[in-house]
Amino acid sequence: MSDEPLPEPDRVPGAPHPRDAARIIGQDAAVADFLAAAQAHRLHHAWLISGPRGTGKATLAWTVAKWLLSGAATPDLTTPQDDPTVRRIRALSEPRLHLVRRPVDDKTLRLRAEITVDEIRRLQGFFHMSAVEGGRRVAIIDAADEMNQAAANALLKLLEEPPQHATLLLVAHQPARLLPTIRSRCRELRLHPLSPEDMGRVLHDLGLDHDAARLAALSGGSIGEALRLAGQDGLALYQRITGLFAEYPRMDRRAAAALADLAAGRAGAEGDPFDLVVTLLDRFLTRAARTGLLGAPLPEAAEGEAEVLGRVAPDPAAARLWAAAQAELSARARAGRAVNLDPSALVLDMLVGLANQPAV
Repeated sequence: MSDEPLPEPDRVPGAPHPRDAARIIGQDAAVADFLAAAQAHRLHHAWLISGPRGTGKATLAWTVAKWLLSGAATPDLTTPQDDPTVRRIRALSEPRLHLVRRPVDDKTLRLRAEITVDEIRRLQGFFHMSAVEGGRRVAIIDAADEMNQAAANALLKLLEEPPQHATLLLVAHQPARLLPTIRSRCRELRLHPLSPEDMGRVLHDLGLDHDAARLAALSGGSIGEALRLAGQDGLALYQRITGLFAEYPRMDRRAAAALADLAAGRAGAEGDPFDLVVTLLDRFLTRAARTGLLGAPLPEAAEGEAEVLGRVAPDPAAARLWAAAQAELSARARAGRAVNLDPSALVLDMLVGLANQPAV
């Protein structure tokens, strides 16, 4: 048996787990909504923490759990990191906290694709067994939109008859995938993409100051996406993509083929090379379309990017061309992946198609 730690589905590769975060940054409105309910003694039994990936949803859930179980009662949800309850929570040994997430298959030691009904039954057992001890109990479900149908139905029964002194925190990247009856029984805390300033603060805390501006430019206000880009050398890859368009409509076919070969790399713990290449191509086209309407976005995400974007998208007509190309690329990528096409051939075909567009 391998001595490697089991994978955690709620951890971004290369980043600390959200339970280790000391504070929540850039989501003041959501924090204020929760604190107002708690201080008015109207603490709902279930909270749906929604918003784009990487904006701090799990961090907020763990911060709330620490605040509730430690009894900190601070006006900003902060708790001392050396508090005994906080230490137990970070070590996953706090008996009043239960975590639900995608389980690891006992045979393959790989993560299952869904949260199964057995995980919700364990949650029901947690509330039943801990009821005799009394006091506040907290459960975190991350991510609730990863539950299969049976698990969702089991959770709904729990929400219909919630245990006393219990708080359920449901993290959801795509809340529309949840049953409407689950959503209706939760109070929602909606998180939003972080501002460039807040992105800079978080990236500073994570030791990524040097590339903070470019990471923020490419990640759309998502710390999770910024960390993915940093971990997969995404900035260097975006520089290569930008370079492909430096002499548009001419394109270096050899460089395009090399980029396509990179997309065929094997997916691993750090991420999927195909997904990264397609994502960054999508970002380039989006930024090109924006340039035609509003001018080149700042800060630059690659050296010389503003000059390249200004030349390929000089006006609104070019913006429409690149916006249409972006929509087509995204659709082709999804369709190609769905039928398991060769990633290298798929990316090369996309690049050739972009090079053969009518020149602006």
